[in-house]
Amino acid sequence: QVHLVESGGGLVQAGDSLRLSCAASGRTFSTLTLGWFRQAPGKEREFVATISRNGMATRYADSVKGRFTISRDNAKNTVYVQMNSLKPEDTAVYYCAADPSLFIETTPGAYDFWGQGTQVTVSS
Repeated sequence: QVHLVESGGGLVQAGDSLRLSCAASGRTFSTLTLGWFRQAPGKEREFVATISRNGMATRYADSVKGRFTISRDNAKNTVYVQMNSLKPEDTAVYYCAADPSLFIETTPGAYDFWGQGTQVTVSS
């Protein structure tokens, strides 16, 4: 079992930056592929970014590429997503996800463990 706790959400203006954090416990952190997803009201949960076990491979949704950066600190059991140049359409609940997969994954169904989510609201 893996327990994930997100933090760092909030209300910001368009163009601002935020860094979300997700602390993990319950399993050796370096054996987990990690991802960030988001869900806006009335919409399905969508992929944001993912990072491999050793941090060497990453993938981003086209909508955030060039603005968001995912990273991990295996010594701190924490994964981050740095979000720059935020837009109102980035408003959503952001979820951290983890899976013992060897490969990076972009679909929600590929992840076994989820955090409770943190709200990000971007005003125009």
